Amino acid sequence: MYKNLAATLVAACFFLPAVQAQNSKPATEPIKAGFVYVSPITEAGWTRQHDEGRKAVEKALGDQVKTTFVADVPEGADAERVIRDLASQGHQIIFTPSFGYMEPTLRVAKDFPNVKFESVTGFKTAPNVAASNARYYEGRYLAGIAAGRMTQTNVAGYVAGFPIPEVLQGINAFTLGMRSVNPKATVKVVWLNAWFDPPKEREAAMALFNQDVDVIAFHTGSTAVMAAAQERGKMAVAYHSDMRRVAPDAQIIAVTHQWGDYYTARVKAALAGQWKSGSVWGGVKDGMIRVGDFGPKVPKAVQAEILTQQKAVGTGKLQPFAGPISDNEGKLVLPAGQTLTDAQILSMNYLVQGVVGRIAR
Repeated sequence: MYKNLAATLVAACFFLPAVQAQNSKPATEPIKAGFVYVSPITEAGWTRQHDEGRKAVEKALGDQVKTTFVADVPEGADAERVIRDLASQGHQIIFTPSFGYMEPTLRVAKDFPNVKFESVTGFKTAPNVAASNARYYEGRYLAGIAAGRMTQTNVAGYVAGFPIPEVLQGINAFTLGMRSVNPKATVKVVWLNAWFDPPKEREAAMALFNQDVDVIAFHTGSTAVMAAAQERGKMAVAYHSDMRRVAPDAQIIAVTHQWGDYYTARVKAALAGQWKSGSVWGGVKDGMIRVGDFGPKVPKAVQAEILTQQKAVGTGKLQPFAGPISDNEGKLVLPAGQTLTDAQILSMNYLVQGVVGRIAR
Protein backbone atom coordinates (compact mmCIF):
# COMPACT_ATOMS: atom_id res chain seq x y z
CA MET A 1 0.00 0.00 0.00
CA TYR A 2 2.71 2.46 0.97
CA LYS A 3 5.05 1.52 -1.87
CA ASN A 4 2.65 2.74 -4.54
CA LEU A 5 1.44 5.82 -2.73
CA ALA A 6 3.72 8.34 -4.40
CA ALA A 7 2.62 7.48 -7.92
CA THR A 8 -1.01 7.49 -6.86
CA LEU A 9 -0.70 10.90 -5.26
CA VAL A 10 0.69 12.45 -8.43
CA ALA A 11 -2.29 11.21 -10.35
CA ALA A 12 -4.64 12.38 -7.63
CA CYS A 13 -3.48 16.04 -7.42
CA PHE A 14 -6.45 16.36 -5.19
CA PHE A 15 -6.38 19.61 -3.32
CA LEU A 16 -9.05 21.34 -5.36
CA PRO A 17 -12.10 23.45 -4.57
CA ALA A 18 -15.14 21.64 -3.25
CA VAL A 19 -16.68 19.51 -5.95
CA GLN A 20 -20.11 18.39 -4.85
CA ALA A 21 -22.64 19.37 -2.23
CA GLN A 22 -24.56 16.90 -0.12
CA ASN A 23 -28.14 18.13 -0.24
CA SER A 24 -29.92 17.72 3.05
CA LYS A 25 -32.23 19.73 5.26
CA PRO A 26 -30.87 21.41 8.38
CA ALA A 27 -31.20 19.11 11.36
CA THR A 28 -33.60 19.91 14.20
CA GLU A 29 -32.12 17.34 16.57
CA PRO A 30 -28.45 17.25 17.61
CA ILE A 31 -26.21 16.05 14.82
CA LYS A 32 -24.32 12.88 15.66
CA ALA A 33 -20.60 13.09 14.86
CA GLY A 34 -18.38 10.02 15.12
CA PHE A 35 -14.59 9.85 15.43
CA VAL A 36 -12.32 6.84 14.93
CA TYR A 37 -8.82 6.90 16.44
CA VAL A 38 -5.88 4.71 15.47
CA SER A 39 -4.31 4.65 18.93
CA PRO A 40 -5.36 5.14 22.54
CA ILE A 41 -6.00 8.68 23.75
CA THR A 42 -2.81 9.49 25.59
CA GLU A 43 -1.76 12.72 27.29
CA ALA A 44 -0.14 13.96 24.08
CA GLY A 45 0.33 12.86 20.50
CA TRP A 46 -1.55 12.28 17.24
CA THR A 47 -4.78 10.96 18.71
CA ARG A 48 -4.78 13.54 21.51
CA GLN A 49 -4.76 16.36 18.96
CA HIS A 50 -7.73 14.93 17.10
CA ASP A 51 -9.64 14.36 20.31
CA GLU A 52 -8.96 17.98 21.23
CA GLY A 53 -10.57 18.78 17.87
CA ARG A 54 -13.61 16.72 18.84
CA LYS A 55 -13.87 18.57 22.16
CA ALA A 56 -13.66 21.87 20.30
CA VAL A 57 -16.70 20.83 18.26
CA GLU A 58 -18.62 20.12 21.45
CA LYS A 59 -17.61 23.44 22.97
CA ALA A 60 -18.54 25.40 19.86
CA LEU A 61 -21.87 23.72 19.11
CA GLY A 62 -23.10 22.73 22.56
CA ASP A 63 -26.39 20.84 22.48
CA GLN A 64 -26.48 21.02 18.69
CA VAL A 65 -24.05 18.11 18.48
CA LYS A 66 -23.49 14.77 20.10
CA THR A 67 -20.06 13.24 19.56
CA THR A 68 -18.88 9.65 19.86
CA PHE A 69 -15.38 8.23 19.54
CA VAL A 70 -13.83 4.79 19.28
CA ALA A 71 -10.10 4.65 20.09
CA ASP A 72 -7.27 2.21 19.44
CA VAL A 73 -8.74 0.88 16.19
CA PRO A 74 -6.17 -0.84 13.91
CA GLU A 75 -6.08 0.13 10.25
CA GLY A 76 -7.74 -2.42 7.97
CA ALA A 77 -10.69 -4.72 8.62
CA ASP A 78 -11.23 -3.52 12.19
CA ALA A 79 -11.42 0.06 11.01
CA GLU A 80 -14.03 -0.77 8.39
CA ARG A 81 -16.13 -2.59 10.98
CA VAL A 82 -16.02 0.34 13.41
CA ILE A 83 -16.75 2.96 10.73
CA ARG A 84 -19.65 0.84 9.47
CA ASP A 85 -21.01 0.48 13.00
CA LEU A 86 -20.95 4.25 13.52
CA ALA A 87 -22.78 4.81 10.24
CA SER A 88 -25.34 2.14 11.14
CA GLN A 89 -25.92 3.81 14.51
CA GLY A 90 -27.09 7.00 12.83
CA HIS A 91 -24.00 9.18 12.87
CA GLN A 92 -24.43 11.80 10.16
CA ILE A 93 -20.76 12.76 9.90
CA ILE A 94 -17.78 10.54 10.66
CA PHE A 95 -14.14 11.62 10.97
CA THR A 96 -11.45 9.01 10.27
CA PRO A 97 -8.03 10.56 11.04
CA SER A 98 -5.46 8.02 9.91
CA PHE A 99 -3.99 7.35 6.48
CA GLY A 100 -4.81 3.64 6.66
CA TYR A 101 -8.48 4.45 7.24
CA MET A 102 -8.87 5.93 3.77
CA GLU A 103 -9.88 2.79 1.87
CA PRO A 104 -12.17 1.45 4.63
CA THR A 105 -13.85 4.86 4.76
CA LEU A 106 -14.46 4.84 1.02
CA ARG A 107 -15.92 1.33 1.15
CA VAL A 108 -18.34 2.19 3.93
CA ALA A 109 -19.28 5.48 2.27
CA LYS A 110 -20.57 3.64 -0.79
CA ASP A 111 -23.13 1.85 1.39
CA PHE A 112 -24.17 4.99 3.31
CA PRO A 113 -24.60 7.75 0.69
CA ASN A 114 -26.42 10.04 3.12
CA VAL A 115 -23.62 10.01 5.69
CA LYS A 116 -20.75 12.50 5.37
CA PHE A 117 -17.24 11.16 5.85
CA GLU A 118 -14.05 13.11 6.57
CA SER A 119 -10.93 11.18 5.55
CA VAL A 120 -8.21 12.99 7.46
CA THR A 121 -4.77 12.41 5.88
CA GLY A 122 -6.47 10.52 3.07
CA PHE A 123 -6.30 11.82 -0.48
CA LYS A 124 -9.24 10.17 -2.27
CA THR A 125 -12.66 11.78 -2.31
CA ALA A 126 -16.19 10.70 -3.23
CA PRO A 127 -19.53 12.53 -3.33
CA ASN A 128 -19.88 11.94 0.43
CA VAL A 129 -16.18 11.69 1.35
CA ALA A 130 -13.98 14.76 1.86
CA ALA A 131 -10.21 14.66 2.34
CA SER A 132 -8.11 16.90 4.53
CA ASN A 133 -4.55 17.10 5.73
CA ALA A 134 -2.09 19.58 7.18
CA ARG A 135 1.21 20.83 5.83
CA TYR A 136 3.22 19.28 8.64
CA TYR A 137 6.40 19.90 6.67
CA GLU A 138 6.12 23.64 7.29
CA GLY A 139 6.45 23.08 11.02
CA ARG A 140 9.19 20.53 10.47
CA TYR A 141 11.31 23.06 8.58
CA LEU A 142 10.98 25.57 11.41
CA ALA A 143 11.84 22.90 13.98
CA GLY A 144 14.89 22.09 11.89
CA ILE A 145 16.08 25.66 12.25
CA ALA A 146 15.76 25.33 16.02
CA ALA A 147 17.65 22.01 15.98
CA GLY A 148 20.36 23.51 13.81
CA ARG A 149 20.86 26.35 16.26
CA MET A 150 20.89 24.10 19.31
CA THR A 151 22.93 21.05 18.31
CA GLN A 152 26.50 20.68 19.55
CA THR A 153 27.36 17.47 17.69
CA ASN A 154 25.80 18.54 14.37
CA VAL A 155 24.00 15.19 14.33
CA ALA A 156 20.23 14.90 14.68
CA GLY A 157 18.10 11.77 14.86
CA TYR A 158 14.68 11.04 13.39
CA VAL A 159 12.42 8.16 14.40
CA ALA A 160 10.03 7.55 11.51
CA GLY A 161 6.91 5.44 11.11
CA PHE A 162 6.30 4.47 7.49
CA PRO A 163 8.01 5.81 4.33
CA ILE A 164 4.94 7.53 2.90
CA PRO A 165 5.32 10.99 1.29
CA GLU A 166 4.00 12.79 4.37
CA VAL A 167 6.81 11.31 6.48
CA LEU A 168 9.45 11.92 3.82
CA GLN A 169 8.29 15.54 3.57
CA GLY A 170 8.85 15.92 7.29
CA ILE A 171 12.31 14.35 7.32
CA ASN A 172 13.41 16.39 4.33
CA ALA A 173 11.97 19.69 5.55
CA PHE A 174 13.54 19.18 8.98
CA THR A 175 16.93 18.48 7.37
CA LEU A 176 16.69 21.46 5.02
CA GLY A 177 15.71 23.73 7.90
CA MET A 178 18.55 22.47 10.04
CA ARG A 179 21.14 22.85 7.27
CA SER A 180 19.87 26.33 6.36
CA VAL A 181 21.50 27.57 9.58
CA ASN A 182 24.04 24.79 10.11
CA PRO A 183 25.38 23.39 6.81
CA LYS A 184 27.43 20.73 8.60
CA ALA A 185 24.38 19.13 10.19
CA THR A 186 23.24 15.61 9.29
CA VAL A 187 20.12 13.66 10.21
CA LYS A 188 20.13 9.93 10.96
CA VAL A 189 16.84 8.10 10.35
CA VAL A 190 15.47 4.92 11.92
CA TRP A 191 12.35 3.36 10.35
CA LEU A 192 9.88 1.56 12.62
CA ASN A 193 7.13 0.47 10.20
CA ALA A 194 4.66 1.31 12.94
CA TRP A 195 2.74 4.44 13.90
CA PHE A 196 2.30 3.68 17.58
CA ASP A 197 4.68 1.36 19.39
CA PRO A 198 6.15 3.06 22.47
CA PRO A 199 8.74 0.34 23.25
CA LYS A 200 10.07 0.39 19.68
CA GLU A 201 10.02 4.19 19.60
CA ARG A 202 12.06 4.32 22.79
CA GLU A 203 14.52 1.70 21.55
CA ALA A 204 15.07 3.58 18.29
CA ALA A 205 15.70 6.84 20.15
CA MET A 206 18.20 5.23 22.50
CA ALA A 207 20.04 3.69 19.55
CA LEU A 208 20.30 7.10 17.89
CA PHE A 209 21.58 8.73 21.08
CA ASN A 210 24.39 6.17 21.02
CA GLN A 211 25.41 7.51 17.57
CA ASP A 212 26.34 11.10 18.54
CA VAL A 213 22.76 12.36 18.19
CA ASP A 214 22.07 15.19 20.63
CA VAL A 215 18.73 16.39 19.23
CA ILE A 216 15.95 14.14 17.97
CA ALA A 217 12.66 14.42 16.07
CA PHE A 218 10.07 11.78 15.33
CA HIS A 219 6.98 10.88 13.29
CA THR A 220 5.25 8.33 15.49
CA GLY A 221 2.27 8.48 17.79
CA SER A 222 3.46 8.39 21.40
CA THR A 223 5.62 10.41 23.79
CA ALA A 224 8.26 7.65 24.08
CA VAL A 225 10.95 9.50 22.10
CA MET A 226 10.51 12.58 24.27
CA ALA A 227 10.75 10.53 27.45
CA ALA A 228 13.91 8.86 26.17
CA ALA A 229 15.49 12.25 25.43
CA GLN A 230 14.60 13.49 28.91
CA GLU A 231 16.16 10.38 30.44
CA ARG A 232 19.37 10.70 28.45
CA GLY A 233 19.78 14.45 28.88
CA LYS A 234 19.34 15.08 25.15
CA MET A 235 17.20 17.57 23.22
CA ALA A 236 14.02 16.74 21.34
CA VAL A 237 11.41 18.20 19.00
CA ALA A 238 7.87 17.36 20.14
CA TYR A 239 5.40 16.39 17.46
CA HIS A 240 1.61 16.54 17.42
CA SER A 241 1.35 18.08 20.91
CA ASP A 242 3.29 20.16 23.42
CA MET A 243 5.12 17.46 25.41
CA ARG A 244 6.87 19.50 28.07
CA ARG A 245 5.06 17.55 30.78
CA VAL A 246 6.89 14.44 29.58
CA ALA A 247 10.17 16.11 28.69
CA PRO A 248 10.42 19.42 30.56
CA ASP A 249 14.16 19.77 30.03
CA ALA A 250 14.54 17.94 26.72
CA GLN A 251 11.90 19.70 24.63
CA ILE A 252 13.26 22.58 22.58
CA ILE A 253 10.18 23.16 20.41
CA ALA A 254 6.88 21.52 19.46
CA VAL A 255 5.30 21.11 16.04
CA THR A 256 1.56 20.91 16.64
CA HIS A 257 -1.45 20.47 14.37
CA GLN A 258 -4.74 22.09 15.29
CA TRP A 259 -8.04 20.50 14.16
CA GLY A 260 -10.68 22.29 16.20
CA ASP A 261 -11.57 24.99 13.69
CA TYR A 262 -11.69 22.60 10.75
CA TYR A 263 -13.74 19.96 12.54
CA THR A 264 -16.17 22.56 13.86
CA ALA A 265 -16.65 24.12 10.43
CA ARG A 266 -17.34 20.73 8.85
CA VAL A 267 -19.90 19.72 11.49
CA LYS A 268 -21.57 23.15 11.22
CA ALA A 269 -21.80 22.69 7.45
CA ALA A 270 -23.39 19.26 7.85
CA LEU A 271 -25.79 20.64 10.44
CA ALA A 272 -26.85 23.42 8.07
CA GLY A 273 -27.20 21.13 5.07
CA GLN A 274 -24.26 22.87 3.37
CA TRP A 275 -21.57 20.19 3.62
CA LYS A 276 -19.56 19.70 0.43
CA SER A 277 -17.03 17.11 -0.59
CA GLY A 278 -13.60 18.42 -1.49
CA SER A 279 -10.04 18.61 -0.23
CA VAL A 280 -8.15 20.86 2.14
CA TRP A 281 -4.40 21.04 2.71
CA GLY A 282 -3.88 23.65 5.39
CA GLY A 283 -0.69 24.99 6.91
CA VAL A 284 0.68 27.79 9.04
CA LYS A 285 -1.37 30.49 7.34
CA ASP A 286 -4.57 28.51 7.98
CA GLY A 287 -3.82 27.95 11.65
CA MET A 288 -3.56 24.19 11.18
CA ILE A 289 0.19 24.04 11.86
CA ARG A 290 2.01 25.87 14.61
CA VAL A 291 5.44 25.80 16.22
CA GLY A 292 6.26 27.11 19.68
CA ASP A 293 6.12 25.74 23.22
CA PHE A 294 9.85 26.35 23.60
CA GLY A 295 11.80 24.59 26.30
CA PRO A 296 14.04 26.29 28.86
CA LYS A 297 17.25 25.58 26.96
CA VAL A 298 16.29 27.67 23.93
CA PRO A 299 17.73 31.21 23.98
CA LYS A 300 15.29 34.07 23.48
CA ALA A 301 17.08 35.08 20.30
CA VAL A 302 16.48 31.64 18.78
CA GLN A 303 12.85 31.70 19.86
CA ALA A 304 12.40 35.09 18.20
CA GLU A 305 14.09 33.84 15.04
CA ILE A 306 11.75 30.85 14.79
CA LEU A 307 8.62 32.91 15.37
CA THR A 308 9.72 35.42 12.75
CA GLN A 309 10.34 32.63 10.27
CA GLN A 310 6.95 31.12 11.10
CA LYS A 311 5.34 34.38 10.02
CA ALA A 312 7.37 34.24 6.81
CA VAL A 313 6.10 30.73 6.11
CA GLY A 314 2.55 31.90 6.73
CA THR A 315 2.86 34.72 4.22
CA GLY A 316 4.64 32.56 1.66
CA LYS A 317 7.88 34.51 1.82
CA LEU A 318 9.69 31.43 3.12
CA GLN A 319 9.25 28.24 1.14
CA PRO A 320 10.64 25.12 2.87
CA PHE A 321 11.13 23.35 -0.43
CA ALA A 322 12.98 26.01 -2.42
CA GLY A 323 15.86 25.03 -4.68
CA PRO A 324 18.52 24.04 -5.04
CA ILE A 325 17.63 20.63 -3.57
CA SER A 326 19.65 17.46 -4.09
CA ASP A 327 18.88 14.00 -2.82
CA ASN A 328 21.24 12.12 -0.52
CA GLU A 329 22.66 10.20 -3.47
CA GLY A 330 23.88 13.39 -5.14
CA LYS A 331 21.14 13.83 -7.74
CA LEU A 332 19.82 17.33 -8.31
CA VAL A 333 16.09 17.28 -7.59
CA LEU A 334 15.29 20.97 -7.94
CA PRO A 335 17.42 23.77 -9.44
CA ALA A 336 18.03 27.08 -7.72
CA GLY A 337 15.28 29.64 -8.24
CA GLN A 338 12.47 27.09 -8.25
CA THR A 339 10.16 25.68 -5.59
CA LEU A 340 8.49 22.30 -5.48
CA THR A 341 4.86 22.27 -6.60
CA ASP A 342 2.18 20.72 -4.42
CA ALA A 343 2.07 17.71 -6.75
CA GLN A 344 5.83 17.23 -6.37
CA ILE A 345 5.62 17.54 -2.60
CA LEU A 346 2.76 15.07 -2.45
CA SER A 347 4.68 12.51 -4.49
CA MET A 348 7.99 12.89 -2.62
CA ASN A 349 9.93 9.61 -2.74
CA TYR A 350 13.52 10.56 -1.87
CA LEU A 351 15.65 11.80 1.01
CA VAL A 352 17.53 15.07 0.68
CA GLN A 353 21.22 15.70 1.03
CA GLY A 354 22.17 15.61 4.69
CA VAL A 355 19.96 12.65 5.57
CA VAL A 356 21.90 9.55 6.57
CA GLY A 357 19.89 6.49 5.64
CA ARG A 358 17.66 5.06 2.97
CA ILE A 359 13.95 4.78 2.44
CA ALA A 360 12.66 1.53 3.92
CA ARG A 361 11.16 -0.50 1.06
